[in-house]
Amino acid sequence: MKTKQAYWTCQLLGWGSYAGFGVWMAAERAGWTTEVIAGYALYFLYSIALTHLLRWYVNRRGWVDGSQYFRMILAAWITGLVQAALVIGISWLIAGKTSDFLKPLTAAFSAIAISVVTVGWMVVYVAVTSGRRVREKQLALRDAELRGLEAQINPHFLFNSLNSIRGLVVENPPLAQDLITRLANILRYNLHRDAGHTVPLDSELEAAGDYIALESARYEDRLRIRFAIDPATRSIAVPPMLLQMLVENGIKHGIAMLPGGGELLVRSALEDGTLVLQVENSGQLAAEESRLPRLGLNNIRERLRILYSGRASLELTSRDGRVAATVRIPIRQ
Repeated sequence: MKTKQAYWTCQLLGWGSYAGFGVWMAAERAGWTTEVIAGYALYFLYSIALTHLLRWYVNRRGWVDGSQYFRMILAAWITGLVQAALVIGISWLIAGKTSDFLKPLTAAFSAIAISVVTVGWMVVYVAVTSGRRVREKQLALRDAELRGLEAQINPHFLFNSLNSIRGLVVENPPLAQDLITRLANILRYNLHRDAGHTVPLDSELEAAGDYIALESARYEDRLRIRFAIDPATRSIAVPPMLLQMLVENGIKHGIAMLPGGGELLVRSALEDGTLVLQVENSGQLAAEESRLPRLGLNNIRERLRILYSGRASLELTSRDGRVAATVRIPIRQ
């Protein structure tokens, strides 16, 4: 909306100033006649209409994005000639054969001058909008990259969950039905993400709760869960499926490796205008293991980098038989 308002403001001011200057120059030479006033008033109107049509045409043909400068200049020159033809024709209709614009030299000079002005309009338009087009391309690439990273999440835990549910269909049908519902909730949540690539932490906690229920069916008493969530953090925006991936990482690389299982602690807090989200699990982080690439954690790091331009971080630490994955996200005001 703001871009359109700026465009029409520039159109009105630009052509209005040019037509006003033309009226003043013509009136100084020939006086304030009907031909002068009506001619330039009409020139103001059809110049706006024709250059707007020119803008629509070059954008529709993709010449601006494709840097087809010769074609744009040629189209602007032709538009200028149409404007000049209208100037001469309207002058003839108003003043008849006495119009100065019917003189060959005056007509040729007017056609060249008006075409040059219209070509200048085209150059200015391309120059002014070039920054916006670059930003739009960058945003489109950013959006495509984010969606590509988010798409990696979809099948990540699906098969394990289905295998767990399959084993319960005969043994415990009510639990199997509940787990199917929870799996459907996770998939639905993953499909209906916010266009801005963020969701409230509260929504993440619900999705993570469904995921934990699915994993609890696999690990039973080996998986013990605790939550320590600051209520003030529940409405803060975070990347979707972030918490689920941290929980999955803690279970897969920590608790699943321990014969007796272990505890998973999920907590959140506010620290100096930063959301601190941490998933801590029983286990060890060996030095060689910490250097190995993990799809889930790398996915999180990349999304944090794109969304927060380096202001967010993910840190993996190990201490006293516990491994903690800590995400720090600046709170957007």
